[in-house]
Amino acid sequence: MTDLLPHLPAISFEFFPPKTDEMERNLWQAISRLAPLAPRFVSVTYGAGGSTRERTHSTIARILKETSLTPAAHLTCVDAPCADVDDVVERYYEIGVRHIVALRGDPTSGLGGAYAPHPQGYRSSADLVAAIKRRHPDIDVTVSAYPEKHPESTGFDADLDMLQAKVDAGATRAITQFFFDNDLYFRYLDRVRARGINIPIVPGILPVQNFKQAAGFATRAGASVPDWLAKQFEGLDDDPDTRKLVAATVAAGQVHKLAKHGVDTFHFYTMNRADLVFAISHLLGLRPQVAAQKAA
Repeated sequence: MTDLLPHLPAISFEFFPPKTDEMERNLWQAISRLAPLAPRFVSVTYGAGGSTRERTHSTIARILKETSLTPAAHLTCVDAPCADVDDVVERYYEIGVRHIVALRGDPTSGLGGAYAPHPQGYRSSADLVAAIKRRHPDIDVTVSAYPEKHPESTGFDADLDMLQAKVDAGATRAITQFFFDNDLYFRYLDRVRARGINIPIVPGILPVQNFKQAAGFATRAGASVPDWLAKQFEGLDDDPDTRKLVAATVAAGQVHKLAKHGVDTFHFYTMNRADLVFAISHLLGLRPQVAAQKAA
């Protein structure tokens, strides 16, 4: 993992909107720490329900006002008529947002529940992408991709059909669900390219802050957790310092191996914490001053 990469990778970060004052402080500490790495963009997640939408909007607005970062606003179809979703797009456009991460969204009952579109809403993420591009062709639209297929999909062919529909609707890149086995990503990429889908498929990387939480989330999201990863965290439940070192080593090793095989762009699910992501970026060769020079 100490070999220098031929080129510095491009990176982006995902945050979620804070629910409390303390969470807001943690979020902005993370943003301040990671901003000097000059990510291509930072995305802010969005869930069903008005309060979540407003928190996402206010976080995006503050990023635009107080930083030089490019924000990407998550948007879903869940639990809203088309008119309401369109209104959210207009509000983002008015404040200067030109990048949206368009998702169908999880069922209101949570991951693993049955999804039902709103009676007057967009039925799929492809419909949402098409609507965004119809109203604002200059908005850059990112969508999701699933190396182990979407947990509700009947198979990889159906999953790739949906990805193709999103590309046909105007999506310009896809970010994957997190994965821990790089072979899953490369096999998926082979399937995507064999279908003639040529947009960038950016790997989504989840540094494991808490193994039990990550494993539980992976189960609900349809992502597998290899046995070797579980063994790396054995006996560390009450040892957060060692756990953090192991987490940084595991994630940096995963990203470095992807980079050695030609992957040059990464999206990090930060969980609103900067320490692991900053360490991984450092091990990839990224430095704040280098990033600043590149961005100048």
